[in-house]
Amino acid sequence: MPFSLTLASLWGLTACLLGLTPSRFHWPAAFALIATGIPLLGYATMQMGPWWGLALLAAGVSVLRWPVFYAGRWLRRRLLQRSAHES
Repeated sequence: MPFSLTLASLWGLTACLLGLTPSRFHWPAAFALIATGIPLLGYATMQMGPWWGLALLAAGVSVLRWPVFYAGRWLRRRLLQRSAHES
């Protein structure tokens, strides 16, 4: 098994274990998972190819769905503000 896939599996296991902690730790844990997951995703994509990278990205998004939801909402609000100022 490639080393990057081993690290990604450990990342997923850590994410599951952090989900069992009290809710006050969820957001700090999510930020730590994002900070470690992005370089890990790049490493896995470089080592195993884009299809594995997309599969790992989908797995990460399914684990971190609320930070992704809030980031999408924030980005949409920023884009709508920008388009309103340009009109």
